[in-house]
This record gives sequence, structure tokens and C-alpha cells, in this order.
Amino acid sequence: MSEQRVYVRFPEEADAEELTAMLKRNREFFEKFSPSSPEESYTKEHQLQSIIKSRTDMAEDRRYAFVICHKEDDRIIGNIGLSFVMRGSLQSCMIGYNLDVAYNGKGYMTEAVKQVVRYAFEELKFHRIIGEASPRNPGSIRVLENAGFHKEGISRRNVKINGVWEDHQVLAIINPSDDI
Repeated sequence: MSEQRVYVRFPEEADAEELTAMLKRNREFFEKFSPSSPEESYTKEHQLQSIIKSRTDMAEDRRYAFVICHKEDDRIIGNIGLSFVMRGSLQSCMIGYNLDVAYNGKGYMTEAVKQVVRYAFEELKFHRIIGEASPRNPGSIRVLENAGFHKEGISRRNVKINGVWEDHQVLAIINPSDDI
């Protein structure tokens, strides 16, 4: 197996400025495939508050946020998270991510997804992780497939992007330790 070129970690207050800059730099690219974020999302103060809130979300088992860092220079090149946490008989969550456009197509996101999936299965004991991607974004679908997710179907008109309800490819991965 090749050496890891990225690592994921929980965000810290000191990341707010760098995270804001990464999001601003990639805003147009991200909003092609994701719902638009409010203008205030692109401020250092908002990112700082989001980082602080992420600790509470983790402590309450609601959401898990990570930043993706390039190993060579420790630069934040993206973010990734586990949300829609369901416990009880479901033990599932949804994965979502963004990667700086300058780092796309190099396998970095697949590495980051694999790391977060491992954490979700081994540390958080999830049974199932769902990922969704726009059919207009085949790179994102490939990331999930390369990380071991399998296509399950299409959610019809389930996400509003730039004023249009769009279909999304649903993919999922099951915790291999839960195999009977």
C-alpha cells in the first residue's frame, strides 16, 4: 500500500482562518455540486463558531467534523464529516466532503474517506455509512467507490442546488466486522 499523502484530524480554533480561505477560494467550485452556503459562512468568525460547535456535536454524538491536511506541508486542503448520526437499531451516518479544486483528481479524497470510514467503524462503531453524490459529479462517485462504497440507487430530486431539485446517486458501505 502506498504511503498516505493526507491525514484527517479534528478542527481546532487556530484553523478558522485557513479553513475560511480554502472555502472562499473554492466557493464557486463547491456550489456546482452542493447547496449554496449563506454569505456569513465565508467569514473567519463563522468558521470559528462552527469549529467550537463541532466539539459539542461530537460530545453529543450528533456530527463529526474533520479537516483534511496535506502531509507534505500540513496545509488544510479540504473538510470531511459524518452527519445524520442514527443510533439504536440503525447505527448509521452520512459522509460528506469538500476538497480544494487544486488537489482534485490525485486520490487525496479517497485516502481521506478511507481514514474517516475506518474511524467510523472502529472507534464510533457504526454499522453503515451512506454517501450521496450528484451524477453530474462522477469524480465524487468514484471517490466513494474507490473507498469501498457500493451503489444502491438514485434518490430522485432530493437536494436543491442552485434552485433546482437534483437527483443523487446513493452509495453505502457496511462495517465488515458486522458480517454474520
